[in-house]
Amino acid sequence: MQLPRRHHRRTLAAAATGLAALLTTGAATTAQATSHPQATAAAVGQTGPYLYLGWGNPPKATDVMSATGTRQFTMAFMLSDGGCAPKWDGSRALTGGTDQSTINAIRAAGGDVTISFGGWSGNKLGEKCSSASALAAAYQKVIDAYRLKAIDIDIESTEFENATVRQRVIDALKTVKQKNSGIKVYVTFGTTTTGPDANGTDLVKRGARAGLDVDGWTVMPFDFGQGSVDMAAATKSAVDGLKTTVASAYGLSSDAAYRKVGLSSMNGKTDVAGETVTLANFNSMISYAKSHHLARVSFWSLNRDRKCGSGTDADACSGINQGTYDFTKALAGYTG
Repeated sequence: MQLPRRHHRRTLAAAATGLAALLTTGAATTAQATSHPQATAAAVGQTGPYLYLGWGNPPKATDVMSATGTRQFTMAFMLSDGGCAPKWDGSRALTGGTDQSTINAIRAAGGDVTISFGGWSGNKLGEKCSSASALAAAYQKVIDAYRLKAIDIDIESTEFENATVRQRVIDALKTVKQKNSGIKVYVTFGTTTTGPDANGTDLVKRGARAGLDVDGWTVMPFDFGQGSVDMAAATKSAVDGLKTTVASAYGLSSDAAYRKVGLSSMNGKTDVAGETVTLANFNSMISYAKSHHLARVSFWSLNRDRKCGSGTDADACSGINQGTYDFTKALAGYTG
């Protein structure tokens, strides 16, 4: 499969322009997590940067934990095998490979993971599963295999653009919520600088009509296609717009709605010429998130959280002058 640059993050404006043996025991996992002072600092799924093992010279997760203090990772991406069965990136086995061994190591070191379904490229379960019940079963297979406490539905491209599929995803997630007490569900999608477009607004409204309690509606505020943009200001404007959409759909106050929304930025140079998320931009976003108690703050990607060197591909570095893991270090302190 030929992958576009970033694989994950071509959002709306850019598109317009162009565990069998996973854990020892639940008790042991709990003991490991609580022995780490930062393990429970943030809700699962709330702050994990995206880690992608398919390419981009992925760092060793436990080394990142030691260097940054982060305890959360969003593991990307769970896709369709061509039918309604989940596989890592659509090709790697659900269990038994490097993805599982990485998750094992993170948990053994006192951390945890959220698994992200979707992204820009590849076959999406929301499209390949023919019904909401089949899609829910596919999600459940992953939840059971990894004893997940949180999932992220990164709904992009044709999965996002099809109203039938959007409804299928909403209905499947309602089943997931009903069958898994306490599980956190995050839904991530593209945005304009002022908030969700028509598809994003429709998705939120469908969730509200279905009575789906999404723990964090999350926008990806980048790839706006508008040239040079103040990315901190644009991000805040986009999240403010999302907050208004969620407040209206669910009948919430502004404060309550902020606590149900979030952002997933892109560190360094984005896919669009003129757009750069600097570390100062990202710190401003985190301060904004803290002031409103946002449900989720993340970024794409941990693989890129370092400066570029000779011969390094664009998916393995940020394209800006920075220290190794600067964005992850900034995010590690976020607890909502």
